[in-house]
Amino acid sequence: MAHGNRRHSMTLLAALILLGGCASAPARESSDRSAVEIHRRHVIDRILESTVQVALEREGKRFRSGSGVVMAGRPGAGGADCFVLTSGHTFSKTSAETTVRVLLDRQHGPGRSVLATVLAHRDSDDLDLALLQIASGDCPAATLGRAPAMGEEIWVVAFPWGRNMNLVSGVISQVDLDDLAAPDGAPRLMVDASVSYGASGGGVYSAETGELVGIIEGYRTARVSFQVDNHPGQIDVPVPGETYVVSLAQIRRFLGETGHADLLGARVIDSRRAARRP
Repeated sequence: MAHGNRRHSMTLLAALILLGGCASAPARESSDRSAVEIHRRHVIDRILESTVQVALEREGKRFRSGSGVVMAGRPGAGGADCFVLTSGHTFSKTSAETTVRVLLDRQHGPGRSVLATVLAHRDSDDLDLALLQIASGDCPAATLGRAPAMGEEIWVVAFPWGRNMNLVSGVISQVDLDDLAAPDGAPRLMVDASVSYGASGGGVYSAETGELVGIIEGYRTARVSFQVDNHPGQIDVPVPGETYVVSLAQIRRFLGETGHADLLGARVIDSRRAARRP
């Protein structure tokens, strides 16, 4: 009888251990999911902080807008000098009467507007970038990553049609390796995330790390014809999934050719992050 009770006790103990293991598996899975969500939220918060809106004004009225990325900061008088990357074609056909403004903290609402100086811009077939300088209390700059590979998941943050901030997911859909033979060694990138007017200059970020992997250059359009009251018309609309991106190699080339290569090593200045440190 004693042996029978011992066997029964051991069987019961084994069952309890087995049940305990089964119960802990869902808990571990839930914990893993929570960790993934926390990391994802952290990545998104980082890229939203470094995203800005660019506005061009004439006689106090906005006539053109774009998107941009804070890429570096330096100590300045009364705060910091922040440097913003955006698209070069945004500044084509502007005049001395054009006022350039950068809107910060747009992820929280209307944002705060600061005057910007255009340090350099290029609008050519092989380079479409501009560098702006602003004065701000802090510079939550993006971190430059590595050249992405085909199929890598990305986030694109921009201001389509000059309105609210827009976050779109996608993948690297094309890496034109033929361009590796070019002098600058910069392969042309394409992502499948759809964008529209006002998104040029927006950042393309690694979904895994939040690091900057490129800048939106433009998108392919298709011409759609229509007729209203027997009057013909047409409109150019973005082709979904064909968004061109300025690569990191092109960004480095631009900064080097315009005398701003030292910004690649500039430190990030962010008083808000510093204040949150224990």
